[in-house]
Amino acid sequence: MATTSPPTSHLLDVILNTEPAPQPPSLASVEKIVLTIFLSIIILMTVFGNLLVMVALCKDRHLRKKKTNYFIVSLAFADLLVALVVMPFAAIELTTGQWFYGEIFCLIRTSLDVLLTTASILHLCCIALDRYYAICCQPLVYRHKMTPVRVAVMLGGCWIIPSFISFLPIMQSWNAIGIEDIIEERRSVASNDTSCVFLVNRPYALVCSTVAFYVPLALMLLAYQRIYVTAMSHARQIETLQRAGSAPSTTSPAPGLAPSSREGYPPHAAAQTSSASPNDKLHTSSSRMRVETKAAKTLAVIMGCFCLCWAPFFITNVVDPFIQYSVPWQLWTAWLWLGYINSGLNPFLYAFLNRAFRRAFLVILCCGDQRYARQGSYSHAYSLRPCTSANGTSVAL
Repeated sequence: MATTSPPTSHLLDVILNTEPAPQPPSLASVEKIVLTIFLSIIILMTVFGNLLVMVALCKDRHLRKKKTNYFIVSLAFADLLVALVVMPFAAIELTTGQWFYGEIFCLIRTSLDVLLTTASILHLCCIALDRYYAICCQPLVYRHKMTPVRVAVMLGGCWIIPSFISFLPIMQSWNAIGIEDIIEERRSVASNDTSCVFLVNRPYALVCSTVAFYVPLALMLLAYQRIYVTAMSHARQIETLQRAGSAPSTTSPAPGLAPSSREGYPPHAAAQTSSASPNDKLHTSSSRMRVETKAAKTLAVIMGCFCLCWAPFFITNVVDPFIQYSVPWQLWTAWLWLGYINSGLNPFLYAFLNRAFRRAFLVILCCGDQRYARQGSYSHAYSLRPCTSANGTSVAL
């Protein structure tokens, strides 16, 4: 909004026959600059974090040995595409208020948005299921459930299933059936060349939200609830042993868990620990209690961030068609970018909290410094530490 100069200043300008002094930028311009900087930081951080995860797996052969890490890397690839393909166009449209790329590319961009964000959420669900089998089941059950073929099928499903709710219905305009007049009314505000309107009817909103969010959310809640219960059960058992001052081997194993599975050791490690002194066993149990408590807290952080980022958008996505599309566009934009931020948080939640990934990151960022490579080496003694693995996967996430 332009501002007017005081009368004395205007008179002085007329007398001196000079141009008026430049006015400060309007509030809209300042907001646009701040918003551009903020969105650029989100995009750059998302690209950097996810690209670092992918490079770490390519350079570190130890990371490639764990099939769990393939879920994390595939997740990083999906989030990287979100940052490279979806976020920039959304940021340009938000800061300029216009769409410059035509109607066809609007449909393609929207389809990619639904495809990649849904793929990202489905990867989070697969990671939760993988950790459930790894931590809550016996080692043989985990190896039977999470075979390389099954891992490949799950990864393929994370990419194929979203295509049935993205490109197929959007390019065929199934989402617009019954609401064509509302879409045309929204487009009439601006020309078709400067707007990218995407509205969904009730059936599409329900099906899309169920597949992309509510079903994965339910599976994640069930998986992480079982992991939390298992971790707290172990912690209570160890506290009881500490109070009694007895060795872990004097108690019976938890129902359904072999001693080696309950302690997170392979069978040969369990045989070695059975001959250890009571003090060593008590120290080992105490260490595992701390790790399992930390793992349970980490699960709460993961679920909290996921729900905080995506629940507002998908709740609004279901409610909006039933209230005659009266949700303000500002609220839609805020919820959508909150979901995009989840793609930037995923590397920190699923990879940066993993000790092996952190050491691989240090090697990459420090230009291959061998000090960090030696610290990250997998020795036999290191692999038997209870804080590093449980049934072949990381307990501390």
